[in-house]
Amino acid sequence: MDDRSILWPYERGEPGDFYYARYAHPTVAEAEARLGALDGGDAVLFPSGTGAATAVVLTFLKPGDTIGLAEGTYFGTGKLFEALAPWGLRFVEFDQTGPPPADVQLLWLEAPSNPFLTMPDLDAALAHQAPVLVDSTVATPLELRPLELGADYALHSATKYLGGHHDVLLGAVVCRDSAAAAALRRTRTLTGISPAAEPAWLLLRSLRTLEVRVHRQAASAAIVAERLRAHPKVAVVRYPGFGGLLSFDVADGEAARRVEGATRVVLNATSLGGIESSIESRHRWEGARCPEGLLRLSIGLEDPDEIWADLAQALDKT
Repeated sequence: MDDRSILWPYERGEPGDFYYARYAHPTVAEAEARLGALDGGDAVLFPSGTGAATAVVLTFLKPGDTIGLAEGTYFGTGKLFEALAPWGLRFVEFDQTGPPPADVQLLWLEAPSNPFLTMPDLDAALAHQAPVLVDSTVATPLELRPLELGADYALHSATKYLGGHHDVLLGAVVCRDSAAAAALRRTRTLTGISPAAEPAWLLLRSLRTLEVRVHRQAASAAIVAERLRAHPKVAVVRYPGFGGLLSFDVADGEAARRVEGATRVVLNATSLGGIESSIESRHRWEGARCPEGLLRLSIGLEDPDEIWADLAQALDKT
């Protein structure tokens, strides 16, 4: 059978390691092994980051449980938890730079948060009795390996830096405990939240260039962040000092729309982590929780001077 097959013949009349792709696929298994080695745990792939988050909730929580969710994390995470409220899921938001709330059954951190780029107080979170999940999509295993620091789960939208080319839709949960990974795989099989072979193959391709891509993006992001801080039209710059993601504020929502509409090298598009730089106003999606003038900027592989020249001419139009 070829690499895209969804079924495999039985071996002497019995199922082997691979027999139907909803249960397991050799390409998916290889990608999980590679990512697990990078993050120091047992990786489980899903069709998207949101699929991975859904599987965590279905596997490890029950009706009436509460998640302590870090403020300012990816907007879609909170929206997912809101959608699951009819099934008895609760969540409370807290400032992840300080201590977490007491009565929660799972702590959900993001390092750094997207788009506010805050870093969690991981020591305070690990002192809590609840399991700790760290969404390290933006950091990648190159900058942060949460399991080695004591977290129970690392979550990735592999669509972003791990995939890196705007052509992969995948998510992953990397578990410190292999029994937890087995539980996630059972949920994945029963619910059908199973990844296809082709994006897993693309992830394998992308992991081979992860280090060179992310280091180049980080070096360029540091240059662009410094120049943004010196620009008179920029009020605030948020950059954690690593990685390729930053955000900055201009005067108001109208100015933000003018900037994002005036770039030519930097794509006016959503998502992040790809080889092409992209920029967008996050207020359009996140509403009141996000400043009207906030622009999220994902640095790609273009020359930093070229990126800056494009941003500078766009800022001059505000």
